[in-house]
Amino acid sequence: PSPVSITCSVPQDKLVDRCEQLQLQSAAIARHVDEVLPAKDQAVLNAANAARELVIQRLLFVGKACENEEQRLLEEVHTEEERAHQSILTQQVHWTEALQKLGALRTYLVDMITNLDDQGLLHAEQEIFERTEVAEGILEPQESLKLNFNQSCVQSPLLHRLWASAVLCCLAGSQEIHIDEKTLSPHLSLSEDKRTLTFSPKKAKVDLDCPERFDHWPNALATAAFSSGVCAWKVGVEQSCAYKLGVCYSSVPRKGSANEGRLGFNAVSWVFSRYDKEFRFLHAGQPQPVELIKAPAQIGVLVDFAGGEVLFYDPDSCTILFSHREALVEPVYPVFAVAHQSISL
Repeated sequence: PSPVSITCSVPQDKLVDRCEQLQLQSAAIARHVDEVLPAKDQAVLNAANAARELVIQRLLFVGKACENEEQRLLEEVHTEEERAHQSILTQQVHWTEALQKLGALRTYLVDMITNLDDQGLLHAEQEIFERTEVAEGILEPQESLKLNFNQSCVQSPLLHRLWASAVLCCLAGSQEIHIDEKTLSPHLSLSEDKRTLTFSPKKAKVDLDCPERFDHWPNALATAAFSSGVCAWKVGVEQSCAYKLGVCYSSVPRKGSANEGRLGFNAVSWVFSRYDKEFRFLHAGQPQPVELIKAPAQIGVLVDFAGGEVLFYDPDSCTILFSHREALVEPVYPVFAVAHQSISL
């Protein structure tokens, strides 16, 4: 039989080209495995070491700054303590001497009254007048701030900012705050998770006779109050250009359209307010402007009962927006007002 000839449908030069491509592909992969990946691994190692060093160096710097500030503040406290103590000692010496003078004068007058008749008293009138004139120069003690410890000696922008940052950066895992639906203004609606308030110009049909409910101003309270320690929460305000947030006592007025029911216009609420491009702190109807370059996307609210402070903070820029000091004598509720779009806890 004749030999069978086999013909290939793929030209030989194409197979050669394919082999060369595979060889080049293999060489590229081998180079990636042998050179690029080890170099990348070393670069990652170097970058990680540099990052660790950066963290350590920055924390060392912060730690050193904190140590220096601690030393300075403790010295300030000691100096103020000594000053107040010395003022009290000086007052004690002064008033002890005054008591002795008054006692001696009284003894002298009693002696004169006991031992002299009217004629004798008449002759001793000038002497008695001169002796009693000493008492005229001794005034009654008055309250003096010099005798009190001045708490402002521990004011420190560095400590204040670091402390606020530390508190507001440690909120994860803490107790969540929810809004109390019973307090909701008819102009507000509440999300299912009770953490987002949305404004509507049209009033919803709700029970306006409910004593907890705000029936006119677009306000709402949280479900629980705080009465001790340090409390903080964040509110997303990026979508709204008209809102208030802060704290209030449970006695905040809830009925009627009078100014007393507006947050910040009574003595029982402390709020940070935005209306369009105007930012203010409001309390007792006395607005204080807050100058901001741009509107915050979030606002942190911090309440320190022991320090008597309500503080508003921008977590993104680590900036204290406003700080107000006042002794809080009752539990405070997180409070909110929305007059445009929505805000979220």
